[in-house]
Amino acid sequence: MVALAQRADRELVIPAAQPEGHLRLEGVTKRFNEVLAVSGVDLELPRGKMLGLLGPSGCGKTTTLRMIAGLLPISDGRILVDGEDIAHLPPHRRDFGLVFQNYALFPHLTVAENVAFGLDMRRVAKAEARARVQAALELVHLPGFGDRKPRQMSGGQQQRVALARAVVVRPRVLLLDEPLSNLDAKLRDEMRTEIREIQQRLGITTVLVTHDQVEALTMCDLVGVMSHGRLEQLGTPEDIYERPASLFVADFVGRTNTLECTLVDQRHVRIGEAVYGCAATALPPGKVKAVIRPHRILLTPPRDRSLISNATNCAAGRVTRVVYVGDLLQYEIDIGGTRLAVEAPTRALSQPMAVGDKLLCEWSPDDMLVFPA
Repeated sequence: MVALAQRADRELVIPAAQPEGHLRLEGVTKRFNEVLAVSGVDLELPRGKMLGLLGPSGCGKTTTLRMIAGLLPISDGRILVDGEDIAHLPPHRRDFGLVFQNYALFPHLTVAENVAFGLDMRRVAKAEARARVQAALELVHLPGFGDRKPRQMSGGQQQRVALARAVVVRPRVLLLDEPLSNLDAKLRDEMRTEIREIQQRLGITTVLVTHDQVEALTMCDLVGVMSHGRLEQLGTPEDIYERPASLFVADFVGRTNTLECTLVDQRHVRIGEAVYGCAATALPPGKVKAVIRPHRILLTPPRDRSLISNATNCAAGRVTRVVYVGDLLQYEIDIGGTRLAVEAPTRALSQPMAVGDKLLCEWSPDDMLVFPA
């Protein structure tokens, strides 16, 4: 299998070029009559990197992908590949590969014929086309499947065929539109790893559209979070998760506690009668919202506050709910009228806390992020 993959790499590897930004969007905008679907998106994606466009339904991420692909005309802005504005080129002249959510395989064609479709359109010589189809099927772990019809294959196998069809043409850019949404959870995990490995092996500049934060964080070099047609934040997965630029990003990416509170100064907030340390902020004193990730809160037995470091936030609480989800226990804790969601890993032979138990919630001030109310 390793030898097959290495040979497939040689057949399909994308030629190297300048290391600078490969795909660039400048003020890309889309209007449908009076509706502003995408508003002034600016981003730059380096060659060979993978970008995830992440956001809820209707945020504009798929519209953005379709404009990049040429399936929708832009209303304003520029789309550049290696400095060339391609915004007004038809799709077949952009030299992109596209994998659709529903795979879009031709049911009357064999797997090999499906994969070869783009090569036929480009009038690639038959001998070369056969070699490239074989290499593409080996790359996606489907050697020997060329004579089958799509209906004879599982959803995961059909997804691999769609990916092989997209990469066999050696595209300048690969576009993936919710490629894993039709697969079950276990198969999604496997395909996430496979797609990422193939993308890195071939060095294809790739844009992935997804509403699944796990896909975006685990597969991509850069993540762009979209809301109401705007790009809220563009950064590495770590930037997006650890340093969200807005309350929307913090709330959408990962699980959070969002607390109404009052900013006392740049490092402290008041919740009820208690004052807690928070991450440094330049916001003026007043009403704000503070965010804490559930897994960043530690549950400990009740003890005297003097035994706990002053650098740690601490609140006495009572368990009001416990939910078992396999690898995690999810607790709801009441701290003086404010409810905190807390997550703790399950441990063999340990006794989880029960409803009514009293305890302490502890967390670092740097894990409490503050945003405008």
